[in-house]
Amino acid sequence: MGKLSIEDLELKGKRVFIRVDFNVPVKESGVVDDLRIRAALPTIQYAIDQGAVVVLASHLGRPKGKPKPEFSLAPVSEHLSSLLSRKVMFVGDCIGDEVERVVDASQSGDVILLENLRFHPEEEANDPVFAQKLAALASVYINDAFGTAHRAHASTEGMARYVEAAAAGFLMEKELRYLGDALENPERPFIAILGGAKISDKIKVIENLLGKVDRLLIGGAMMFTFLKSRGKNIGKSLCEEDRLDLARNLMEGTGKSVIILPIDAVVSPDMENEAAAHTVVSEEIPNGEMGLDIGPQTCSLYSDIIRSARTIVWNGPMGVFEKEAFASGTMAVAKAVADSEAISVIGGGDSAAAVAKAGVADRITHISTGGGASLEFLAGLELPGVAALSDK
Repeated sequence: MGKLSIEDLELKGKRVFIRVDFNVPVKESGVVDDLRIRAALPTIQYAIDQGAVVVLASHLGRPKGKPKPEFSLAPVSEHLSSLLSRKVMFVGDCIGDEVERVVDASQSGDVILLENLRFHPEEEANDPVFAQKLAALASVYINDAFGTAHRAHASTEGMARYVEAAAAGFLMEKELRYLGDALENPERPFIAILGGAKISDKIKVIENLLGKVDRLLIGGAMMFTFLKSRGKNIGKSLCEEDRLDLARNLMEGTGKSVIILPIDAVVSPDMENEAAAHTVVSEEIPNGEMGLDIGPQTCSLYSDIIRSARTIVWNGPMGVFEKEAFASGTMAVAKAVADSEAISVIGGGDSAAAVAKAGVADRITHISTGGGASLEFLAGLELPGVAALSDK
C-alpha cells in the first residue's frame, strides 16, 4: 500500500483520533445493523490495548450541516459500549470546549465517541479551520472509514495535514489489500461481474477492468444499453440512449469473448407487475415489456463461468432483486460466487445486500464496507482519504 499502518505507530499514552464509518441504520430501538461497527472493532481494540486515548468520529446520514436528533450517534455509542464491554463516553459535539474538556480528562484506554461530524457544514466543505480543530484533539490520526475514503472531507482528508502521523486502520488496510490484489495481481481466470442500472455509473470501472479481466459478465439494466447498441430489440427496457455509441465501442474494442451479455431475460410490462413475469430471449424483448432480471439460461451460463474463476469481483445486482419475481438472477450469481473456490470480492452496496439475502455472506472472501469507494477504486481513481495518509 505504501502508506503507514496503525501497527507502524507508537500509540501508548497518545491521543488517537480514529475516523470510523458508523453510518449505520438506527431506529428508536437502537442500531438495526451493526456490520460497519463490528468491522472497525479490531482497530479500536488495538488502540485500546496499546494504551491510547481513543477518540472516535463518524458521520451518520445526511443532516445537511445542521444538528438533527434523528441523526445523532448517541445510540451508536451505547451499542459500541456493549460490543467493547466497556463504557464509551459520548460527547454531544465534535469540536468545542466540552469536547476538549472530555478529551483532556481522559486516561489511557478510554474511548470517546464524538457527535455526528456532518452536523457542521464545514465537514463536507473540508474547511481547514474545522479540520485543524479536529486535529487538535489528538496527535495521531487513523483512517479506518473506507466507505468515505472517496470523499475529501475535513475528517477524511483535511485533518491528516495537521497531525504528527496519519495511518490506515486494519479495515482500511484489508479493503485496499483485497481490492488492490484483485486489480493488480489476480489469480486467473479473473472474472468481473457488473450489474446495476446505468453504464454511465460504471464507465470508468468497465474501461479499467477490460484490460485486466478474462471475462466481464454484464447484468442489470445496463445490459439493455449494450444490447440496443448491437441493434437488438429491448422493448421498453431501461436504456441510456446517449451511451449507445460508447457501449458499441466497448464491445468492438474488446471482442465479444471478454464482455458477456445475457442470452435471456425475465420481463414484465412493469416492475410492479410480478405476476406477469416470464422469460424471453434477451435480444427479442416484446415492445410492451421491460427486462427486469437475467433469465435462467444466463444464470446457468454465468454460474459455469464463475465456478471456473480464481478471482471474482462483483459490483451491482443482476435485476430488481428486491422483488421476488426478479431476484433469481442475483441469487443465482450470489450462490455461484459462494460455491466457487475463487478469491471473491463484493463491492459493497446492493451486491453486499444480495449476498446477505442469499444467505452466503459467510462464504465470500471479502465484502467491502464502501459501495461508492470500492466503485471508484475499481475505476482506478485515487481515493482522497487514502492519498492523505502518511507514506511509509
